[in-house]
Formats: sequence, C-alpha cells, structure tokens
Amino acid sequence: MSHVPHELHEEFPGKADALHALKTGNAHFAKLADEYHEVNREIHRIETEVAPASDEALEELKKTRLQLKDQIAALLVAA
Repeated sequence: MSHVPHELHEEFPGKADALHALKTGNAHFAKLADEYHEVNREIHRIETEVAPASDEALEELKKTRLQLKDQIAALLVAA
C-alpha cells in the first residue's frame, strides 16, 4: 500500500511513545485514534481518485479529521 499522509505519528512527531501508551491504556483515545485513521484513509482514497466523492463530502471529511486531531492533541497534552 502506498504512503498515506497525515498519519498520527507524522502529525505528532516525537510523541510515538505517548501515542502508543494512550492507544493501549485509554479506551476513549483508542476510539478517537481509530476514527481518525479511518477518516484519514478515506480522504486519501478520495484524493488519489480510488474512491469517488463530491468536493463537499471531501471537505466534510477533512473537517472531521481536524476535529479528531484537535481532540487527540488535547489528550496528548493532558497525558
């Protein structure tokens, strides 16, 4: 599979240990991370024209990804 941009370890460089600890020890964080991963993959599929979508649908997915990223960032800061 090709490289998918915006993976969490790229969005939060230097936080790999914290990401792993939160994914394994915090069910809410794990759910957010899984949802982020799914949305990010769908955006990548649309942008690489593997999956069709309207511009509006793509923008909504990007907004969702940003909201998830903000929530994840807040949990990383609190950890």
